[in-house]
Amino acid sequence: MEPISRRDSLKYITLASLSAGALIACEPGKEGEMTGHEHPTDMPEGYANLTPEVMEMLNQKFFTDEEREMVRVLANQVIPADDKSGSAEDANVTAFIEFTLVDRENMQTPIRGGLRWMNLESTKRFGKSFTAISEGEQKQILDDIAYPQTASPAYSQGVAFFSTFRSLVLTGFYSSKLGVEDLQYMGNRPTVWNGAPQEWLDRLGVSYDS
Repeated sequence: MEPISRRDSLKYITLASLSAGALIACEPGKEGEMTGHEHPTDMPEGYANLTPEVMEMLNQKFFTDEEREMVRVLANQVIPADDKSGSAEDANVTAFIEFTLVDRENMQTPIRGGLRWMNLESTKRFGKSFTAISEGEQKQILDDIAYPQTASPAYSQGVAFFSTFRSLVLTGFYSSKLGVEDLQYMGNRPTVWNGAPQEWLDRLGVSYDS
């Protein structure tokens, strides 16, 4: 299967969320949760163009529940919410990472192995899994693996994992709507050209009238 582009990944994740909402609303007793919802014949526009392979990918999960929770916690350590913008969780980064791993099988073992390394390190230091220790204790582990150039060789496995994981979080966040707004990226917008400023026309001794 050919890897799909980031743009297509985002489209599929969006469509998946719409589909999930539709399925929930179709469950017995929840028919009224989506105003105006009609049963499956009225699928979101775009599904008709998806291949069976992509449709199958939309239904696949890679993480266990424990791993998914750990990814959520760890991603929020990379990009926490602040007074300027939301967190990685707010940008649905966990779903992006899971979808990416379903699509990129070569990344599955390094990420899963890295999550296990984090839990082993957490258990060795604090006697609990990574998600069960305090935020301060989590940061103690992260401080030892977040800086490849100064990290101890003893943490090489953790450093390799976290470098890849951090890249996934940043890619997921800054290609989301929330991340683009955080960057204040305006994109290409129409404008009106009124000519060069008069100040510069005067300096050059030229005029539009001559």
